[in-house]
Amino acid sequence: MKLQDKLQEMREQKKALLATNFYNFETLKGLMEAASESRLPIILQLTRSSIDYMGLANAVALARSAIEYYKVESWIHLDHGDTVDLAYQCLKAGFDSVMIDASELPFEENVEMTRKVVTLAQQYGANVEAELGYVAKLGQQTDKIGYTEPEDVIKLVDATGVNALAIAIGTAHGFYKQEPKLDFERLRKINQVSKACLVLHGGSGVPDDQIRAAIRLGICKVNVATEIKNIFMQQVKKLMSQTDEIDLRKVFPPATEAVKNLVISKLKLVS
Repeated sequence: MKLQDKLQEMREQKKALLATNFYNFETLKGLMEAASESRLPIILQLTRSSIDYMGLANAVALARSAIEYYKVESWIHLDHGDTVDLAYQCLKAGFDSVMIDASELPFEENVEMTRKVVTLAQQYGANVEAELGYVAKLGQQTDKIGYTEPEDVIKLVDATGVNALAIAIGTAHGFYKQEPKLDFERLRKINQVSKACLVLHGGSGVPDDQIRAAIRLGICKVNVATEIKNIFMQQVKKLMSQTDEIDLRKVFPPATEAVKNLVISKLKLVS
């Protein structure tokens, strides 16, 4: 099933897909073992920095091989694509879905870039995600206000035909200094007017009850990345502080296991 169809199915069922970033073989293995054991679908995300690190062809081949090996319903998605060219390169490489994030540009430029990517993606039958509003990225101000307005959602979706839309309702990327409080009334209004499936970025650290409430009100894709990086590295640091072991095959498995257990809990949360 294409991702755009699966997202619509989740929306109708008031459920969500978990979208998780991977950074190397070990984190990918943890994600796929979690999905396999849970028997639940999962979206595998790659950012520009991860693509630059692993190489586009290598990253796609690694993900496709894992999907086949674990027999899990999965899709490969470009997370926070920042140019039309990057989205195009990912589509040509076999991505099932791409995000074009022009949310920091003026509204009309966001519409223009999103429309271009939607047109390209139609040739591949791929899903397209855009972003509207201000969801602070790593290193940016988390107290800046830039919530998504329902009327802007109508304009952007109608003008572009985008399949999915990441909205700003109080989340941020990275860890939170204090507990976030999502704007559920705003989400309810956006869901009433949006033809596009709604996406929650900055899912790491959001309390479970707020995640569940957001899904009930229309969120059908929840992104988690920071917690994955963090738990993997914390486990590696812990083991390295306790041993002089240099065999990577012994150092990495506990960290991979930690990723798996984290993702199992997240998969159960959104399902």
